[in-house]
Amino acid sequence: MATEGGGKEMNEIKTQFTTREGLYKLLPHSEYSRPNRVPFNSQGSNPVRVSFVNLNDQSGNGDRLCFNVGRELYFYIYKGVRKAADLSKPIDKRIYKGTQPTCHDFNHLTATAESVSLLVGFSAGQVQLIDPIKKETSKLFNEERLIDKSRVTCVKWVPGSESLFLVAHSSGSMYLYNVEHTCGTTAPHYQLLKQGESFAVHTCKSKSTRNPLLKWTVGEGALNEFAFSPDGKFLACVSQDGFLRVFNFDSVELHGTMKSYFGGLLCVCWSPDGKYIVTGGEDDLVTVWSFVDCRVIARGHGHKSWVSVVAFDPYTTSVEEGDPMEFSGSDEDFQDLLHFGRDRANSTQSRLSKRNSTDSRPVSVTYRFGSVGQDTQLCLWDLTEDILFPHQPLSRARTHTNVMNATSPPAGSNGNSVTTPGNSVPPPLPRSNSLPHSAVSNAGSKSSVMDGAIASGVSKFATLSLHDRKERHHEKDHKRNHSMGHISSKSSDKLNLVTKTKTDPAKTLGTPLCPRMEDVPLLEPLICKKIAHERLTVLIFLEDCIVTACQEGFICTWGRPGKVVISHPPGSI
Repeated sequence: MATEGGGKEMNEIKTQFTTREGLYKLLPHSEYSRPNRVPFNSQGSNPVRVSFVNLNDQSGNGDRLCFNVGRELYFYIYKGVRKAADLSKPIDKRIYKGTQPTCHDFNHLTATAESVSLLVGFSAGQVQLIDPIKKETSKLFNEERLIDKSRVTCVKWVPGSESLFLVAHSSGSMYLYNVEHTCGTTAPHYQLLKQGESFAVHTCKSKSTRNPLLKWTVGEGALNEFAFSPDGKFLACVSQDGFLRVFNFDSVELHGTMKSYFGGLLCVCWSPDGKYIVTGGEDDLVTVWSFVDCRVIARGHGHKSWVSVVAFDPYTTSVEEGDPMEFSGSDEDFQDLLHFGRDRANSTQSRLSKRNSTDSRPVSVTYRFGSVGQDTQLCLWDLTEDILFPHQPLSRARTHTNVMNATSPPAGSNGNSVTTPGNSVPPPLPRSNSLPHSAVSNAGSKSSVMDGAIASGVSKFATLSLHDRKERHHEKDHKRNHSMGHISSKSSDKLNLVTKTKTDPAKTLGTPLCPRMEDVPLLEPLICKKIAHERLTVLIFLEDCIVTACQEGFICTWGRPGKVVISHPPGSI
């Protein structure tokens, strides 16, 4: 409910907002939806998702857009900020019976003006490979649902590969497929390849090569989303049990973990340089985790309900190194990766630095990321030096950041936006300094299990039998009334009753796995705007715009400052 006196303003849908870099403006003519533009009745349907691909065609208009609404899947030319959307001519449209599309991903490596490979995951567990340009249905994976009967939650091509893709399900399992292989007519048999804390990886036991190549069983409850690191070497997974787990994808080693404040984690993303991971979930928070230090370095509170998507803005993020970066891998490591059929020649810029963040302080750092949630709000956040380098006294760090911004602001930085509990108190407080720095595990092991397994013949791969796992209570456990609202650390004991997993949340709270609220800096959003009538499900940062979408099936384009010709002068707003 809106507060008294501000009701009209509070519930008003915003069509523009201003940050340090200027005015972002909603472009009504660039809105994509179903051709009839009628709001979709989203009750009980899967989230609307959006995928982009650039076909590199000669016309200069190579962007293509795919989105799902209910049982329907659409494929359009995306004209962005340049021209109005023409909804009367979708390149491809599909309506499914008995199942709904839940997620999709383009293969950017193989996309051309004549052909594009699109993977689509479904609510009944199948995965379809289609070409919306040629309009040919290429292949259906898990067609008989012998591999997994649960909803597909996330599907992505393995970075740099033309044929390998990874699929996550609400069963808590992930499967690695090869488009060249069939799935077989019987349920797969499995043998254990590797086991660790709360995860197991199995290979497929069969005489002939078949899918899935690998099965990962991760945590308790649904595996809600995963994301590959910018160099494709690491995999971050978030689950309904509230855990972020980061794996070395090639060697199948667990690099580090983090636990939500309470409830499930729903979304995850990597910073453009691979040094930080941001998660969002049912605790209404965004949590920033350091890949190098394996610890929570900040939380952000601005949403009033579950956070559904987090994403970094690579075009506003600014990192200027004081001295050259040291990369973790050698040429030998790089060659090892090629066994996996992936070309990473262009990934040098994003190779992860294993150097401790305190050894080399960049001249100026600002990471911009955004989040959208079920509260229909878009939040933008800046992650600045005072949070990234907490060994400085906080009061000095804030001054330094402000001076830096006043003299030579990096693109989109806003040092004033970051506050910590007790911001007004001049003496420096320990906060994140007091947390122990966990040692960086040697996850970059050269003996890559997956490389070896694939090189020696995929026929040995298998997955764990669809194993009598505990009943998933997550839908019932995490009700809307468990939302954080305005949280205080004193209420944490009650809030932790929400999660029912093998790991007792009371034992993780106050540890590096899940620091208390007062133990880490609390970010405040740069902006927090209500931009839709229904819950938001998409946030994508493109070079000249930001793309959002809500559950009614409207895909909105927000022009970046200076990228759109505005009919009236900005000063009049």
